Amino acid sequence: MINKISFKLFGVALAGSLALTSCIQEFEPQSGTVTGEQASNAPGAYDNFVNAITSNISGKFVFSGSNYQQPNDFGYSALYLRRDVMGQDIVAFNNNWFSTSYQCGVGLAPIYLYSQYFWTFYYTQINSCNTVLELAGENPDDSKIAGVGIAHTMRAWWYLELSQTFAQKPYAIDRESLTVPIIREHLDLSSATNNPRATNEVMFAFILEDLDKAETELANYTRPNKYTPDLSVVYGLKARTYLLMENWANAEKYAKLAQQGYTMMTGAQYTDRVNGFNNANSNNAWIMACTFKSDDPTITYNDGDSSWGTWMICEFPGGPSGLGYFNAYGGANYMDRHLYETIPSTDIRKKCFVDFSLDEMSSEEEIVEALSEYSDVPENVYLTGLAQDAFGGMPLKFRSAGGNHTDNQVGYCVDVPMMRVEEMMLIEAEAAGMQDLTRGQQLLTSFATERDPSFVYGQHNEAYNNTSTPAFRNEIWWQRRVELWGEGHATFDIKRLQKGIIRSYAGTNHVDGYRWNTTTPPDWMNICIIQTESNYNGAIINNPTPIPPDGNSPEYKW
Repeated sequence: MINKISFKLFGVALAGSLALTSCIQEFEPQSGTVTGEQASNAPGAYDNFVNAITSNISGKFVFSGSNYQQPNDFGYSALYLRRDVMGQDIVAFNNNWFSTSYQCGVGLAPIYLYSQYFWTFYYTQINSCNTVLELAGENPDDSKIAGVGIAHTMRAWWYLELSQTFAQKPYAIDRESLTVPIIREHLDLSSATNNPRATNEVMFAFILEDLDKAETELANYTRPNKYTPDLSVVYGLKARTYLLMENWANAEKYAKLAQQGYTMMTGAQYTDRVNGFNNANSNNAWIMACTFKSDDPTITYNDGDSSWGTWMICEFPGGPSGLGYFNAYGGANYMDRHLYETIPSTDIRKKCFVDFSLDEMSSEEEIVEALSEYSDVPENVYLTGLAQDAFGGMPLKFRSAGGNHTDNQVGYCVDVPMMRVEEMMLIEAEAAGMQDLTRGQQLLTSFATERDPSFVYGQHNEAYNNTSTPAFRNEIWWQRRVELWGEGHATFDIKRLQKGIIRSYAGTNHVDGYRWNTTTPPDWMNICIIQTESNYNGAIINNPTPIPPDGNSPEYKW
């Protein structure tokens, strides 16, 4: 199965044929391929291929297929957790399905399925983009321009994340650091089998080339929903790209453009018990989202236990007869205790995580009463906490769909943010401050006071075992860690800022045996390329297989 996937992805254009991905099986002939002429002549075919670019981002089993559905295989948002438990801000309790990343397990070696997930997901999505670009041709007519723009946008998105996932050094540190092979449309077999990893410099030029095209192609496009990219998403991706390049002027410019038409989530929206971080249309802050639908395989299979909600929503009945991994099975993802304790009590975001004082309470009645400050179903949350043997740090940021706490196959049908205006505001502030510190501080303070009216600049400048980052950027980093917690940015930021991680400290809630401290980004954040790819592509130079530290680190002194 693995070999077949790898070959299909890189044999994109063989003898004039287009390889089909599973997302468009309704067009697949018995041979498994369809010519460009056949595809373009099928009624509505082009639009269906375009829709497939975004309709299969979440809710489908990416790698495990029909006979082996894994609870950590549910599409794009699963990557958030696979990456971010590698750091310090998310604690993977009780040997859960993301613990391979958290524990730097042997599964991160290139011969194992776990590390192959990244490669398979991203290149499957890229293949969908390339298919649309091939069908549109070199000179697409007006009816195909928007589809081409969507393909260029999403291909740039995936390559931007691939480069951060596999490169050992970020662009601003080492432009020659190797990312991944670039697969364009019309790639022939001889090129695919001798296609080296692009350097950061080559990769980022390619990403910007796609985004420049998309900026023109989507200039007059009105999208049907927030699950599809439009011009604001293109601007947001340019802001992310220029931030990584430390091209501060352009990062600021495009972050400001991406904000047009959007407004920051209010405190009430951020902590909404019915629509909190589950509905792209309940606020004007989300720029793009992915979604889980009631007929998605990851929802219909095994009571939805292979979905985002099973890991991030803790308000369903808990305990042995409960629903979902978070609530019933003792496998959950909590906030790091130190990060929680740095959030002032006046900051609205602190209400999204349970206070550690509940772990010191002795009676059920007392704990349930305290949990009523966070949830409309505190009894459920109480049983969930018992399943984890911990209450402090439990997240209530992500709520069930429509506030449904009884049917997880309904409650798990949520939207998950992919890009928010708040991220763009923080990129603008960081980029501005790296050009003019006073201006950056003003933008940061304006942002932060919306979350914490008592905010005082300078209170979050902790070096985190690394003194190379200016104090201003530490302040920005702290805001990003809290504001975007659980949204897939944490590990990318650690690598971008060349931070270490701190898991071992007095009072830590990190799992014993994995309380590691490092002064630089740990090696396990550089994902290995799957062995099947190097078998087919002789130009591949792989990342080293990471080796976990031996035992807990000495406690860090804050």
